[in-house]
Amino acid sequence: MRVTLPHDLPKDEVRRRMRQHADEIAGFFPPGLARVTTSWSHDDRMDIAAEVMGHTIPGRVDVGDDAVVIAMDLPMILMVMRGPLEKAVKKEAARLLAP
Repeated sequence: MRVTLPHDLPKDEVRRRMRQHADEIAGFFPPGLARVTTSWSHDDRMDIAAEVMGHTIPGRVDVGDDAVVIAMDLPMILMVMRGPLEKAVKKEAARLLAP
């Protein structure tokens, strides 16, 4: 699953906002469904690990000059959630870029 969010902010500001709101990523999933951890492997990449229904879903957030790309590697068993999850990510991730 891959979601691209265009932005017109300086990269430093995008990074700051993503760090500030990283704990809200669990809200992309239905309440109580996921436990999410995040870490920054370098300035422009936040790594995500979501534990959902006994499966670990790796993902990442890449901060670009004009877009943020959120990618998650859904296992086959969770592909039925792809549509609703993409919709939630598009809606909720835009909030992560808000001040």
